[in-house]
Amino acid sequence: MATLATTVGLPRLLSALSGGEMVDLDRHLDAHGLLPSDRELDANGLLDLVERSGLRGRGGAAFPMATKLGAVRAARGPAIVVANGCESEPISAKDALLLHELPHLVLDGVELAARAVGAAEAIVAFETPNTAARMSLENALSERRAERIDSTRFSLFAAEERFLSGQETALVSQIDGGPPKPTFVPPRPTDRGVGRRPTLIQNVETLANLALVARYGAEWYRELGTDAETGSKLVTLAGAVENPGVYEIEFGTPLGALFAAAGGLSSELAGVLVGGYFGSWLPAAGVGALELSNEALGHHGAALGCGAVVALPARSCPVAETVRVAIYLATETAGQCGPCVHGTAAIARTLHGVAEGKASPTAFADLKRWAEELPGRGACHHPNGLAHFVSTALRTFKPQFADHARHGPCDGCAAEPVLTFPQPSPARP
Repeated sequence: MATLATTVGLPRLLSALSGGEMVDLDRHLDAHGLLPSDRELDANGLLDLVERSGLRGRGGAAFPMATKLGAVRAARGPAIVVANGCESEPISAKDALLLHELPHLVLDGVELAARAVGAAEAIVAFETPNTAARMSLENALSERRAERIDSTRFSLFAAEERFLSGQETALVSQIDGGPPKPTFVPPRPTDRGVGRRPTLIQNVETLANLALVARYGAEWYRELGTDAETGSKLVTLAGAVENPGVYEIEFGTPLGALFAAAGGLSSELAGVLVGGYFGSWLPAAGVGALELSNEALGHHGAALGCGAVVALPARSCPVAETVRVAIYLATETAGQCGPCVHGTAAIARTLHGVAEGKASPTAFADLKRWAEELPGRGACHHPNGLAHFVSTALRTFKPQFADHARHGPCDGCAAEPVLTFPQPSPARP
């Protein structure tokens, strides 16, 4: 776990890390000091500060936090805050790092968010297998209660380990006792969420950034990043680099500089996946010059998303990697929207046929058509994400897919998978 040391002004979020252990309250306060009191920074001042900072959500959608805070404040009824630490992307590790090692920074952000929307109650959500996060959060809350530093009532919630668990409406459903299934919007959680109350749901990295903005100010925060995307970003780097892990970078950092901070590449590349399993495959040629910001990546049909970056080694087969993830995503649908259920299954099944050299003559035309028709055909963005992931793979690795369609599996198909995901239990639907 590291920061991109070549950037002046970093680390920020990760400045208090302590060798893989939870940063206790004393060390946290030594590093950052106390939060401004309500008299020093009331709800109106906090909302203005967030707006001037340009802070956007770090869960993937990059939605302006000030807009979300304002929507919850304007809604009718007692508000509640949910800190979303359900790291649905299997290759992303940033939220787990924050919850395990820097829980006080996250909880500071939750306290501030509750102040901004007038909430007396907050829930910190994480996935059930993340026992390290649970232990750190319990210890941190115990320390904070002993010092009486919070005015918010905190509770913890363990969500199912599912790809859709972190989707906002699916998380609301679980907290209310239902399954992890997204619901159609409107209404949005900001109007009617947990217990039918106005609900602010923010990713834990966003809340950790809020804790820094409140202490150091909007101008300080904007010293890093770009005009459109301010501050720093946690990136999970995996694959063919010497030192995989979580890195803190400035928005706009070239991908080559991130590779260098990780000790450089450990092999030649077949390609790079940016943005996780809803992300984009990009060709290896010239990838080092790509700037890690949504604005810059948008010119290549990509986005930072959850901040996961995978350098796929040349020895691996991009067709096999893509097919495995497509099958996984097809099994992770909520099972409630017909176009998604049948469409994702058809894409995964056809891709598998291509990989095995058993595809029909219309396979590539079918995949292109389904990838164009599927987005927007459900209650959430699951079909959109799978369609985009597959479309970029077919474009970036067109020769490899064509070769598999003619000849079947290649030598690289037997390589150890780089893109991994949780294995379903026998009882899992």
